[in-house]
Amino acid sequence: MAGESVSALYGLFLDGLRKSPGRTAFRVGDDSATYERLHELALSWGGALLRTPSPRPTAVGVLAGKGTVCYAGILAGLAAGVTVVPLRPDFPAARTRQMIEAARVSTLIVDERGGEVAATLRAEGLEVQVLAVGASRALPEPRPVRADDIAYVLFTSGSTGVPKGVPITHGNTGHYFRFLAGRYDFTCDDVFSQTFDLTFDCAMFDLFCAWGAGATSVAVPPAAYRDLPSFLAEQGVTVWFSTPSAIWTVRRTGGLRAAAMPHLRWSFFAGEALRCADAADWQRAAPASVVENLYGPTELTVTIAGHRWSQEASPGLGVNGLSPIGSVNPGHDHLLIEDGRLADTEGELWITGPQLTPGYLDPDHDKGRFVERDDRVWYNTGDRVRRAANGELVYLGRADSQVQVQGWRVEPAEIDHAVRGCEGVENAVTVSTTAGNATELVVFYTGRPTSISRFAAQLRRTLPTGLIPRHYRHLDELPLNPNGKVDRAGLRDRAAELVAGTTVAPDDL
Repeated sequence: MAGESVSALYGLFLDGLRKSPGRTAFRVGDDSATYERLHELALSWGGALLRTPSPRPTAVGVLAGKGTVCYAGILAGLAAGVTVVPLRPDFPAARTRQMIEAARVSTLIVDERGGEVAATLRAEGLEVQVLAVGASRALPEPRPVRADDIAYVLFTSGSTGVPKGVPITHGNTGHYFRFLAGRYDFTCDDVFSQTFDLTFDCAMFDLFCAWGAGATSVAVPPAAYRDLPSFLAEQGVTVWFSTPSAIWTVRRTGGLRAAAMPHLRWSFFAGEALRCADAADWQRAAPASVVENLYGPTELTVTIAGHRWSQEASPGLGVNGLSPIGSVNPGHDHLLIEDGRLADTEGELWITGPQLTPGYLDPDHDKGRFVERDDRVWYNTGDRVRRAANGELVYLGRADSQVQVQGWRVEPAEIDHAVRGCEGVENAVTVSTTAGNATELVVFYTGRPTSISRFAAQLRRTLPTGLIPRHYRHLDELPLNPNGKVDRAGLRDRAAELVAGTTVAPDDL
């Protein structure tokens, strides 16, 4: 397949153009554009991109926030057959430079804020040009691509502090979006939320599912969460997609009352573990919506498994209060590995198939993640899963997040689940830190402040004594990172400071 021509990712936008030429393709506040206008800009900017003074670029960075420049820039790169690298203007300049250099970006498409960042980087010696998007001969049509051509590159965090570039090919996206088209009934009358930043792979689901159907994508601003049901009704949103953390926010603002979101047809959650209680509450608030828990690392092209929520069946399949992640997408194989050996019911999840990236931009990052076995390359997700009674998979936690506490192998998710069952607790996240030679568990929780002694008394009902944390910190809300996930790295830093400063949290006594 590597040498064959395939349907490009841009082909999905062309599908939407044929269905809805005059319909709005996106809305970001007051900024919007029709399919016809966005296509016109993409072909014009794509033509300019291929006529830059330097040799034809192999990668274009789109350094812009959500809006016309960002969306037209992404489509321009795809139309020109050039790899697209979404970049955030509000990221630290040093990190942006790392990503530009790793992806070998030679040209940037920028909005006003992105232009300021680009000027700073160029002043510091980075050799990259900014695309002039004035008068230029437009492409007559998008350029053809092959299956192994890279559609876009996204970056994930690296353990060494250097972002890891993940190239996703047109072959990867072709298989993925064909699967989605067969699973869902999206139409041009749908309106999709867009909660994810363009540097987060789930944003590709939002945009290209919407555009493939000829539908509209609507950016969700932070202020919308103050009264999300009203925002969704005003915008006509029928398809919702976010991290599960959004459910906590909507609950705090009173948006999860019964039938508060009656117009939603589909509700998707991905990016972190989905609690059964949260899925049930969302389902009650959106009774006409089909709720799905989607799972997938960036290396496997957005999502690679999905579980369709059932108020009756799903809670009984969950583990530690977490929803199943479902079955692996058709065309893929998976293994459960425990101590290097095949396991039947529980282990690290390895996956191979057509959605798997060819490997990181830096091959040195492949070690331990891309593994050869039985003459095939598998991706070791680093996630521990268990096979439920119906054959679906249930997420247990990160394999590398397991810790040893007083001889116990601890899954922080198990502690989270137990603490959430304590009186007055709304949500909880457990992280580990080191104090001297000992590992300590630190719980950050929301809800009603509770004393350490009261926590200990309640947790003894469900946890062995050796697993009961000694450190707790009440928060008004759990901090989120730019992708909308719980900021576990930040919580680990706070835990280290807490344990180093005191054996207990004074305000929790």
